[in-house]
Amino acid sequence: MKFFSWFKNESEEKPQADFNKGWKTLVEWLGLDDKVGDALSDATYYTCLKILSETIGKLPLKMYQDTDKGVIKSDKQELYNLLKLRPNPYMTSAVFWATVEMNRNHHGNAYVWIRYNGVEPKDLWIMQSENVEHVIDDAGLFGEVNNLWYKYTDPKTNKIYVIPSDNVMHFKTSMTFDGIKGKPVRDILKETVNGNLHSQKFMTNLYKTGLTGKAVLEYTGELDDKSKKRLVKGFEEFSSGSKNAGKIIPVPLGMKLVPLNIKLTDSQFFELKKYNALQVAGAFGIKPNQINDYQKSSYASAESQNLAFYVDTILFIVKQYEEEITYKLLSQKLIDSGYYWRFNVNVILRADSKTQMESLAIGVNNGIIKPDEARNELDRPIADGGDRLYANGNYIPLTLAGKQYGAVVDSEGGEE
Repeated sequence: MKFFSWFKNESEEKPQADFNKGWKTLVEWLGLDDKVGDALSDATYYTCLKILSETIGKLPLKMYQDTDKGVIKSDKQELYNLLKLRPNPYMTSAVFWATVEMNRNHHGNAYVWIRYNGVEPKDLWIMQSENVEHVIDDAGLFGEVNNLWYKYTDPKTNKIYVIPSDNVMHFKTSMTFDGIKGKPVRDILKETVNGNLHSQKFMTNLYKTGLTGKAVLEYTGELDDKSKKRLVKGFEEFSSGSKNAGKIIPVPLGMKLVPLNIKLTDSQFFELKKYNALQVAGAFGIKPNQINDYQKSSYASAESQNLAFYVDTILFIVKQYEEEITYKLLSQKLIDSGYYWRFNVNVILRADSKTQMESLAIGVNNGIIKPDEARNELDRPIADGGDRLYANGNYIPLTLAGKQYGAVVDSEGGEE
């Protein structure tokens, strides 16, 4: 499906890929690459991705229809089962949406290819974000001018697929300057994340050396470079590493080993590390208590914490998913008929059992919900007579107030 003449074919792209790989190896061998590791190595960054992806993964996705009689569950069972149970043969719904959310945050964009069987969606496939390019058909060669296409290169076969935007669900971060392509958080907070990685690398090296800091070796006389290196190596063998922690270091006559008294507390190492962690978490919309920082927690309960997390962080993400899924997966005819997709966010806002029972009882007693609907919330079977609304018989309209006492009520609601 090579539609555009400016796309490189496989034979043209492979030498470039080989060159990039060779150049990367050369730079690393020369020691010119100052990378300290992948962003996922940072515990805070990883925790934020984990929380967001698992939150989206555990939200049940439901299909509804807005009718003249109100909102009802969708009767499109086959389409509903595709997203609810298994979007493709290899992924459950929970794993699928968690993976989409992971790509959206880490790469800034997540792409889902919709394959059709006729006019009905057949299955959904997640495309590797780093292998997707956006192509704008500004000449209108294949339909409307400035139509958006997605070019996907299979990393295993190098086969190129060009897919119209109607067949791709595109989820992006809120940080976008053109509304088409999102920017990953790790690019925006590159220096902060790198700082966290450097601090972790420093701590790792400190543990490797048995928590022994740097030291100055004082000696009299002159030593050539080879002798210096051999002498330092000998001291390191006795002083570094967890196996030598607390052991005696032999020092030759005329030499003195003076440790450099550099304390982590003096440099406020842990305070800075904690501050950077909060900065990264804040960029993702993750609350401090979710990364185990309870120092300034002001929430009255876990329910209020979840509500704040939903309103401040999850609401935008869920709304974007619902809008994209509804627009791309449903035909215009179904959309006009009132069909739409909605995540059930009650799973993260669910209260304790006592509060839940009290709220359901209030709803049933005041004619807001039916008993069967309340039982359904508790995963209980329906009961006889449970499909009716009930209300307290003592309640009457204001226009009839006093009638039960024999008073005559005029048309304005007052007594005569």
